Amino acid sequence: MPAPISSTSQASLRTLDVAAQRGPAPSDWVVRFAPLLDRGARVLDYACGSGRHARWLAERGLRVDAIDRDHAALERLQGLEGLRVRELDLEGDIWPLEGECYDAVVVTHYLHRPRFDALLALLRPGGVLIYETFMAGNERFGKPSSLAFLLQPGELIERLRHGWTLVAFEQGEVAVPRPGVIQRVCAVKGNQSSRLP
Repeated sequence: MPAPISSTSQASLRTLDVAAQRGPAPSDWVVRFAPLLDRGARVLDYACGSGRHARWLAERGLRVDAIDRDHAALERLQGLEGLRVRELDLEGDIWPLEGECYDAVVVTHYLHRPRFDALLALLRPGGVLIYETFMAGNERFGKPSSLAFLLQPGELIERLRHGWTLVAFEQGEVAVPRPGVIQRVCAVKGNQSSRLP
């Protein structure tokens, strides 16, 4: 007969169970720059997928729109406090976010160049862009491997050259959370000094 599970082990199992329900942890890049966002700020988690960032940001007192076209993924986010879940096609002929304005936009593991300028226009002056996705060279590690979904070296900096204040930029090979080649930026809309996290 197996030994009974101790109360400490039971608590650890409950913690693991809660973590499993939440899904993957947020990106370290998002966590690093989230302190730039004031409590109650309106944030867009653009192409949110499973909603790992939307959920994490909402838990920290931010008002988050979680937007994706994946109905099943969005269903798991329904009813969570601080989240407004919206099933939208961000790549269709009609731009579904016309006239929207946010204090911050978070994008991870997503790139659709035809809508990049429209995405940037969603930020109010002084708004924060936190963007992290794959770049050329990632094809050595698997998907995405198509150049359509991979940034070119320095592409994010080039796209933010005019009218943006760069807070941080990185590009290169990473080992965690999985091997790949990424590019990431945090920038503030407007030419102004910004506080560092």
